[in-house]
Amino acid sequence: MFPENSLTSAPHSPGVYLMLDKKSAVLYVGKAKDLFKRLSSYAHFSAAEHNKTAVMLSKVGKVDTIITGTEKEALILEASLIKKHKPKYNILLRDDKNYPYIRVTVQEEWPRVMMARRKKKDKARYFGPYSSSSSMWSTLKLISALFPLRNCKGSRLKKRNRPCLNRQIGKCLAPCTGEADPLLYREHVDNIIMLLEGKNRALTGQLKKKMQAASNSLEFEKAATIRDQIAALSRTLEKQVISASHTKDQDVFGFGRQDASVTISILFIRSGLINGSRTFFLADPFGDDTSILSQVLSQFYDSSTLIPQEILLPFLPSDIEIIQEHLNDSADRKITMRAPQRGDNLQLVAMANTNALQVFKEKEKKAKSWQSLSQAMQKRLHLQRAPDKIECLDISNISGKQAVGSLVCFDRGEADKNNFRHFKIRTVEGPDDYAMMREVLYRRLRRAIDEDTLPDLFIVDGGRGQLGMALSVADELSITERLDWIGIAKEKKGEGEKLYKPGRKNPILLQPHNPVLLYLMRIRDESHRFGVTFHRKLRNKATLFSELDTIPGIGREKKRNLLKYLGSLKRIKQATEEELQEVRGIGNELAKQINAHFHPD
Repeated sequence: MFPENSLTSAPHSPGVYLMLDKKSAVLYVGKAKDLFKRLSSYAHFSAAEHNKTAVMLSKVGKVDTIITGTEKEALILEASLIKKHKPKYNILLRDDKNYPYIRVTVQEEWPRVMMARRKKKDKARYFGPYSSSSSMWSTLKLISALFPLRNCKGSRLKKRNRPCLNRQIGKCLAPCTGEADPLLYREHVDNIIMLLEGKNRALTGQLKKKMQAASNSLEFEKAATIRDQIAALSRTLEKQVISASHTKDQDVFGFGRQDASVTISILFIRSGLINGSRTFFLADPFGDDTSILSQVLSQFYDSSTLIPQEILLPFLPSDIEIIQEHLNDSADRKITMRAPQRGDNLQLVAMANTNALQVFKEKEKKAKSWQSLSQAMQKRLHLQRAPDKIECLDISNISGKQAVGSLVCFDRGEADKNNFRHFKIRTVEGPDDYAMMREVLYRRLRRAIDEDTLPDLFIVDGGRGQLGMALSVADELSITERLDWIGIAKEKKGEGEKLYKPGRKNPILLQPHNPVLLYLMRIRDESHRFGVTFHRKLRNKATLFSELDTIPGIGREKKRNLLKYLGSLKRIKQATEEELQEVRGIGNELAKQINAHFHPD
């Protein structure tokens, strides 16, 4: 039952409340205009035992409250605490992707264009977010080809005696050597901003006038360059889709519900063009639809999210006044939030709603596809249980050095990256793959037993020997029969893959294009990739330590500056004394010392 003693200290003030279970884990975080009234409603709540609110309240052991000065402060604090504690009963917008922006450093004397992961208050212009990273990189490539700017690091331009390679291949105007015309450079910046704002037609019109003027002045080389720019812009325009008759920036939210599940779709419209979209699937969210939409908006628009001038919604959420006030403060301008009832904006919301409902169809299609593959696996591999959860282990090392174990997990056909794990080998010296596998398997399976997270199928990367080693560990832990085991080994050239099962003399041979074999190979290859990436990271770290840290006068700060400015150890080795001196903290004597270390002759 809900602890009624929590009401004794609850004030009639705005604030945030945290519902904790008996182990002090946070179950739910909520905000209220009046904490006493909100907690009283929970204390007197009555419904069927299986009701979601009733189930949550039955687990509450304690309620903590935090008083705030205003409802807006409570809204901000609620969103912060949800991100920190990730409570079971709150909505969590799970999305591993951090969508990029394009940043134009207009505040600098010689601006640059680059990709940025987060929007900062640094007076630069930000465009995006780009839900498709390939689209963003294509745009940057187009900008580099049409309107080249400097791409050297640092807000302040460092003078050079000779230009870099980018100048020689026509990718930079070389302001560092004094060759760049400031007016032409600023013109490039203005053109880039017009392009990123979606004003391609206006930009094309301007360029045509300049091309004609250059032609009239007999500057045919300049006219040809502008002609190529217009042609490239025209190809880009053909790929763009107009979504509205205006040139506003809008975020359009769509909402879909199927039984207990909810989907949210967001269309990004920038300057009247669809820029991208995102979708979120909420399996069993807590609260009614207006409360769910309110929580989504609070979480989605954090400090790093670019807020457009207008937000279109399928219906008005609860607490819309507070949310709008908060967004106005974050954007430092007025933001319009509304649920359109007619016209083009209603059609945009309808499109977003359709995208939200499409998520359910895609999930249903994936579920049917997995069901078919699961049944085929169970039949062809003679498994005792459906292989819903599969784990695979790979060992990576070079002559026993920087040895690591990599474990990947797949759940119903999809990579479950939250359960990917790396294991540093602790007890084995030298190149002994079997001993390394034994150590990692024992550590992983021992923990899985304690946490009750054993997979349905465990794949070992290797043949009979590796599978036998895995089974000996399973026997030692008395779990051999609690899951299925498979060894997958790439045999001699032309023989393909062989699958080994405990108690079976001959390997299972499947056709090269069999979906079961392809899925097992995908899991095995992912474990290998995951392991090699981590192993390379450890190896590079060891290499950097041995190469740079042995030079007298190079500490952590100077090593970081060298790598940040020159990009890699290879570039540091190739750098001249003059180039080394351009690095912050590296003087004339130290530059000579570094150069002498790498070039003793």
